[in-house]
Amino acid sequence: MNETGAAARRPARRRGAARERLLAAASRRFYADGVTATGIDTITAEAGVAKMSLYNNFSSKADLVRAYLDARHEEWLGLYRRRLEQAEGARDGVLAVFDAYADHAAFGYEHGFRGCGLLNAAAELPAGDEGRAVVRRHKEEVEALLAGHVGHLLPGRPKEARATAEHLAFLLEGAMARAGLEGGGTRLEHARAMAAHLVDRL
Repeated sequence: MNETGAAARRPARRRGAARERLLAAASRRFYADGVTATGIDTITAEAGVAKMSLYNNFSSKADLVRAYLDARHEEWLGLYRRRLEQAEGARDGVLAVFDAYADHAAFGYEHGFRGCGLLNAAAELPAGDEGRAVVRRHKEEVEALLAGHVGHLLPGRPKEARATAEHLAFLLEGAMARAGLEGGGTRLEHARAMAAHLVDRL
């Protein structure tokens, strides 16, 4: 590679590293303190970058919020896929969804577990905000994953499978809400046991 090519790659790497630091800082602060309460100055200071670096990587705070929501979704999917690798059959697949949420709740959050980071953020965003659509898509994907597993347990009964998946999704979301209020994962453990009991009765 010639010197010009190498020089062009170095700024690109620096921009990539700055973006990662900004997103990591935003993730910590948005979850711990909330989206509205967290200003750009707080994020850039924690990331150790200049404010201009933020606008070189994100067009606005709203763009950064969407990137945070996308990253949190991908983080959860990674936890789910790791759980799914250990699953043996559709029953375990259902429980893998619950386990992935419990894994997310067990992270070492700065101020402790505060519930679903996606729903927390959505609650702060106005109706019609694109970020709310990101959260909705995540929740729909989770329910679709549940429906896929339940569908294997109820072959030829798609309507019942969808209804059961919705039931499980409501159970999971309710448990997350209570767990967030209580600051721990006990409610998620209870929800998992309830889900196992429900699935075993199909």
